[in-house]
Amino acid sequence: MPVDLTLEQRRAAGKMARERLARSAQADVGNVDRDPVTLLRQNSAGRVDALVPLRFGRMSVSPFTFYRGSAVLQAHDLARTATTGFHFPICGDAHLMNFGGFATPERQLVFDLNDFDEVAPGPWEWDLKRLSASFAIAGEHMGVDRGTIKDIVTSAVREYCERMTEYAGYSALDLWHEIVTFDRMAETAVTGEGRRLIRKTAEKAAGRSHEALLGKMAKRVDGKWILQDAPPALFHPSGPNSLLGNAKAWSDTKAWKGKLAQAFDEYLGTLPVDRRALIDQFQLQDIAFKVVGVGSVGTFCLVMLFVDAHGKPLFLQVKEARESVVSRYFPTGKVTHEGLRVVAGQRLLQAASDAFLGWTTGPNGRNFYFRQLRDMKISADVERMSDTILSGYARICGWALARAHAKSGGMAVEISSYAGDGKRLADAMTEYALAYATQNEKDYETFIRACRSGKLVARSDEDMAADFRV
Repeated sequence: MPVDLTLEQRRAAGKMARERLARSAQADVGNVDRDPVTLLRQNSAGRVDALVPLRFGRMSVSPFTFYRGSAVLQAHDLARTATTGFHFPICGDAHLMNFGGFATPERQLVFDLNDFDEVAPGPWEWDLKRLSASFAIAGEHMGVDRGTIKDIVTSAVREYCERMTEYAGYSALDLWHEIVTFDRMAETAVTGEGRRLIRKTAEKAAGRSHEALLGKMAKRVDGKWILQDAPPALFHPSGPNSLLGNAKAWSDTKAWKGKLAQAFDEYLGTLPVDRRALIDQFQLQDIAFKVVGVGSVGTFCLVMLFVDAHGKPLFLQVKEARESVVSRYFPTGKVTHEGLRVVAGQRLLQAASDAFLGWTTGPNGRNFYFRQLRDMKISADVERMSDTILSGYARICGWALARAHAKSGGMAVEISSYAGDGKRLADAMTEYALAYATQNEKDYETFIRACRSGKLVARSDEDMAADFRV
């Protein structure tokens, strides 16, 4: 953000951006002349070979799960579209399931973006388009009629624009401290049903603690807590249920343990002094490999279980950070460390970030970042939502995305000036969302044909779990 410009000059810059890119032109779906199978194969390179079929299996469930796992396709398609020229760190994968509730370090329940694997400097429009298309694709999957889908997408975009206009009037510090709490969400809900659901979700989140997770994931053996294998989702890297194959060499030797200790020390060095002192009060109990999400399946991810002197647990997730699809298709300079990219981006975009967020370099030069596995984290159960609740959820996501962008880029003035009252932008984004839903369906059909022909191998969690049953 140019700090030497007046507010009037910045508003003028926003309006001038309409000459570079008319708001109606935001409906352009981009370059879809590509083979989705080829791009997905490229995106799977470097992952654990035995887990790539599981990734494809999870993507094959529906056009919506396919969309969740194929951020690389949309980034490719958007690369040739025109933009307003307002670039800053964006989420890169802002679909509706990558928003949710979690606790701040002060134990306040907030709603925000919660996945930053693809975060990188890029056009703000890319995030809004990914969010808009996700509601269109999810709506079609749920059998919502097109007229209602249009209303839902419009709700998300109009809320984004209205909140951006609001944030354009915030001081720098007020914007930095802005936070979307569940209490504020309940206050702004337009129906009693929505308020009740928000309160019920908050109550559910309160029970999703480290302590509640301990009994589900581990058992005490000879005075020590041991994580329980549940392949393919959770297994010990060097154990009989391991799926790492040749890749397990880095995880089952004494040399690896030394490297892990070195990597952990490097991670501790990225934390504030008080957080390092806090972790010092815990003892490591066990480590296991965990398969997470849809798009992340096959990347290296570990769970570390610690307990303090009172036997209370702390679960840390160590997740591999790979090249962002945004960086791949909108390069803005060399990334020195992918884990640092994720952590820095998350801290910029979120109103309050995980107290244990940090990064490190692991064996074989892989980049990782750390965060808590669960701390009152909760996601929306979208498939059970009524049309009214889904529309309300769309508004909340639009609000959260506007807050994130306003903080990250400091360009709320320019974006709000470009968007105006939001109607034309909402019309264009809705047109884009419906068109991209159609493209996603085509890509999904191509993907399914590749799976059925054997060109790609797709296996479900149930199929892979059956391999380990006696």
